[in-house]
Amino acid sequence: MNYDDKITELKIKLPEAKPPVGNYVATKLSGKMLFISGQISIDENGQLIKGKVGKELNIEAGYNAAKRCALSIIAQVKKACDDDLSKIKSCVKLTGFVNSTDDFTDQPKVINGASDLIASVFGEAGMHTRAAVSTNSLPLGVSVEVDAIFELN
Repeated sequence: MNYDDKITELKIKLPEAKPPVGNYVATKLSGKMLFISGQISIDENGQLIKGKVGKELNIEAGYNAAKRCALSIIAQVKKACDDDLSKIKSCVKLTGFVNSTDDFTDQPKVINGASDLIASVFGEAGMHTRAAVSTNSLPLGVSVEVDAIFELN
């Protein structure tokens, strides 16, 4: 099954691949490596998912925010690959940042939202290395930001 078919089977609606709001690019191809800039947590209505995990958001809400980041990552990948996801060989790495309280220690459970989604769409090719990091704030007050590195065929 190809990745577009998998997205359809999972009833996933990808968001629009948004252009960057700063002095950087959304994606960068270097050789066969495709780098995706950090994608922030935005809900299906285009609203920012804000707040600290461990205070305004629980682990499940953080997980869902990370999942939304992964949807934006896939949208950026698809755009960078001229809508041809068959160009993807593998997801190499995700780095997830969690806007959380000082005593919050379940960052991996939050970033699993992104990891689980990438693995569900790309299967074995979606298995990646990862870092899950806590931070005291993120741009625009969002709860989660995730960036990615993919290898192309």
